[in-house]
Amino acid sequence: MAISLGAISATAFAEEAAKSLDVSISETITHVEQALAEVNKSDFSAALLHLKSARLSSERIAGHEAVVKQANASVIQAQIQSKFGDIQKSADELNKALVLYKTL
Repeated sequence: MAISLGAISATAFAEEAAKSLDVSISETITHVEQALAEVNKSDFSAALLHLKSARLSSERIAGHEAVVKQANASVIQAQIQSKFGDIQKSADELNKALVLYKTL
């Protein structure tokens, strides 16, 4: 009986971790999409807030370190380009990040 309870609690924990991962990925994608929309409107202040939020939510994504690292590098480049006011380069980097996050 104790083994059965241990197996059930391990399964419940794994399911909860998977749900948390899905939420973090969705949240990150949403922030990147919102940042892209703001960049396209030349509202770099709002875009930078979404990019910061995207980076924070991506920290909770586990198990895909290489992809997350690559996507975060694109988000950072988008932040840099946004600070320079470069719409095209920032949008390009955000689109790269979106493609990577959506593979998760």
